[in-house]
Amino acid sequence: MSGVHPPVTSTTSVPQSPWALLRLISGHVCLHASMAGMRLAAPLWALQQGYGPLAVGFLLALFSLSQVFLALPAGRFADRHGLRKPVSWAVVASIIGASTAALYPHFVVLCFSALMMGGATGAAAIALQRHVGRAAADATDLRRVFSWLSIGPAISNFLGPVAAGLLIDYAGVWLGGQVADRNGFVAAFALMALLPSLAWWCVRATREQEPVAQAGEATLSAWPLLKDPTMRRLLLVNWLLSSCWDVHTFVVPVLGHERGFSASVIGTILGAFAVAAAVVRVFLPLLAARLREWAVVTTAMVATAILFAVYPLMPTAWAMGACSVLLGLALGTVQPMIMSTLHQITPHAMHGQAIALRLMTINLSSVLMPMLFGTAGVVVGVSVVFWTVGALVGLGSHAAWGLRAGPHTGSP
Repeated sequence: MSGVHPPVTSTTSVPQSPWALLRLISGHVCLHASMAGMRLAAPLWALQQGYGPLAVGFLLALFSLSQVFLALPAGRFADRHGLRKPVSWAVVASIIGASTAALYPHFVVLCFSALMMGGATGAAAIALQRHVGRAAADATDLRRVFSWLSIGPAISNFLGPVAAGLLIDYAGVWLGGQVADRNGFVAAFALMALLPSLAWWCVRATREQEPVAQAGEATLSAWPLLKDPTMRRLLLVNWLLSSCWDVHTFVVPVLGHERGFSASVIGTILGAFAVAAAVVRVFLPLLAARLREWAVVTTAMVATAILFAVYPLMPTAWAMGACSVLLGLALGTVQPMIMSTLHQITPHAMHGQAIALRLMTINLSSVLMPMLFGTAGVVVGVSVVFWTVGALVGLGSHAAWGLRAGPHTGSP
């Protein structure tokens, strides 16, 4: 397999009504917010207990480790079984992960929670993205529906951290203790355990697409997709930009802790990033017919490189928040364009596995990068981490420019 795949038409797609898409977005918000809140609360708990940046990096890496191994099986499972069955298993795993943290907050238990919740969120995302992509009518519709769907993680990256930060700071006080005591963290973990059940309530009534890969049939391997030069270029660009999300998630809590910011302030800085990403994604569907994937992604990479150069120099929470907003506006445009391109260059029967391959690639990086960030933070300081990743993204914008040879029209 080489070159760009011809558009693949399907007679099995079920058109996605606005109400059905809203339910899917709401379900995605609830499930992803659970993991996003845990990604804030667990590292802050570790820092409070005296663990250093290396341990925090290891803990954050575990949110991605299970996705590395589960992505391709989850993609095949989605190709065979559709949407509801993968999401139901993801909900159960996420509830188990957060509940164990609430019952026994210990570093080892939080590592288990990170594995469970990361894997669950990744498997659900594959099923949701596959379902929405198959319902799109053409390339413009792909950009539109993926822009709407991508609002979910952006909203959840605000709701999860902000809710967790507020509970950490105030729940202990409400219960007669003090700010950021054990009760505050337990309350945050408990809320993260409740959210996934709302996700299942939102998704359970969704009408299934007819499966392309029938149960019992041989499944095509996803690895030949890597022979496609457009796919390789797309995965490289996606990896670079996903590293920016990872470094931002890692560095902001560490910088905030060093500067004495409270958990709610740190959560709000991260939340401002998520709100900006959500806002820009609200406008993307309105501009879908005028956008070109390669142009949007290239612009985002150049802007991100500039913002990463100045972010560590911001001395106050307000200044960091302003950078966080601008970064969210830039990076918020990327995922819908990546997913639109991915569906245009991949056959219908392999959509789940192609999405999984993308997820596996970026999460393999997410396993290694936080530990590398942690090590670098100890040796040279977390600011250097920001500058190094920003330089790589700036250099990588050439690969995004190369996507202009890819498909811009056609049917998914």
